[in-house]
Amino acid sequence: MSDPLRITLIYASAPRTVHEAVIDLQAGATVVQALEQSGWLSRFPEIRNQDLALGVWGRKANGYTPLRSGDRIEIYRGLRVDPKVARRERFVGQGARGTGLFTRRRPGSKSGY
Repeated sequence: MSDPLRITLIYASAPRTVHEAVIDLQAGATVVQALEQSGWLSRFPEIRNQDLALGVWGRKANGYTPLRSGDRIEIYRGLRVDPKVARRERFVGQGARGTGLFTRRRPGSKSGY
């Protein structure tokens, strides 16, 4: 019989609130089996209801992705604001002169240095 898989589960249910669990699974287990065995599907019903994204060590995964020992399953909440839109709004608020790497220049220096 093969050794059990040791898997870490990570889920941030709210900002600054992170839940972590380490569980042992049989060889050949999948992401969904890990979530079911950990009890997180009943503890956090939003995982099942909201169709949240899953990942293994930062790489996108689905519920049927096979696991290896030492894997870390991450459950991602949706973004509240599109990063491109947020950056565009910050730029509008700051104006063109107050943004970027070259906002402060030394006296006598060339533009952009």
